[in-house]
Amino acid sequence: MEPVRDVVDGVAERTGFSGVVRVDRSGEVEFCAAYGYADRAHRILNTVETLFATASGTKSLTALVIMRLVERGTFELGTTARSLLGDDLPLIADDVTIEHLLAHRSGIGDYLNEDGDISEYVMPVSVHELATTEQFLPVLDGHETVFRAGERFAYNNGGYVVLALLAERASGVSFQELVRTLVCEPAGMVDTAFLRSDELPGRAALGYLSVDGLRTNVFHLPVVGNGDGGIYSTAADLSAFWDALFAGRIVSPERVAEMVRPHSDWPEESRRYGLGFHLRVAGDGVWLEGYDAGVSFAGLHQPSSSITYTVISNWSDGAWPVVKVLNDRLGV
Repeated sequence: MEPVRDVVDGVAERTGFSGVVRVDRSGEVEFCAAYGYADRAHRILNTVETLFATASGTKSLTALVIMRLVERGTFELGTTARSLLGDDLPLIADDVTIEHLLAHRSGIGDYLNEDGDISEYVMPVSVHELATTEQFLPVLDGHETVFRAGERFAYNNGGYVVLALLAERASGVSFQELVRTLVCEPAGMVDTAFLRSDELPGRAALGYLSVDGLRTNVFHLPVVGNGDGGIYSTAADLSAFWDALFAGRIVSPERVAEMVRPHSDWPEESRRYGLGFHLRVAGDGVWLEGYDAGVSFAGLHQPSSSITYTVISNWSDGAWPVVKVLNDRLGV
């Protein structure tokens, strides 16, 4: 059978993949390689240590912050959003709970319409105005309820920003600091952080809107990520995340089991969903996924086979051909 590296090299060459691919098996690195440019204009190559944006991969970290705060007694899964929002966001129904938001079963209106070309989407306010969680209030406001809380599943980006807001208000600590101290530090994710898109450090990859060309995503995404997406990380950190998660170093094993238990079917995407995690329709595969202008990312862990992979790319559709061949090749 063709080695994993040869399979990935082949699809990377055919598709112009730009990013990093890493495969771990039973705690050992089987394969890790970088492709393409972190900065096309200056011809700076990606390396295995390059920092990449993760888009919605951040949602799982948000969910873990919420679970850590539940464990601390800061609030409960049954706590209503209204009890912490006060008069803000009045269109969120009074019976919407933290658990509804985590499970994408809240029924609240979403600020982000994902129909159409993701690389053409622009925020409803200037992106430089979205550096803190409270600054998202005008973006989150004005969206009518779509269905009753708990009635069904509907993926919702805004709900995870609401979760970040609730976490901040209940704890008195900024959301980005909560992610750092409650998730990244116990997981040993030393290179994972919310970075400003307008002052990226030298190790960070720029996000591009197409397979070639110099147009970046700097005008398309909030200047600092929040509860629904935007943290930067490395392939090594994203691999370490799974070890820490299932070892109970972030939240208790009982909480992990609850988060990776199916709470909803998602037949349109041929998957299920837990609390902050994507789940295979069959088997025990659990994964993170991110897709946005200039960003595509998937990180999967299958406990039964001890296989973990990370595919992270700095252009909008870069990751998916590699993800497909890895799923086929690894049988996950």
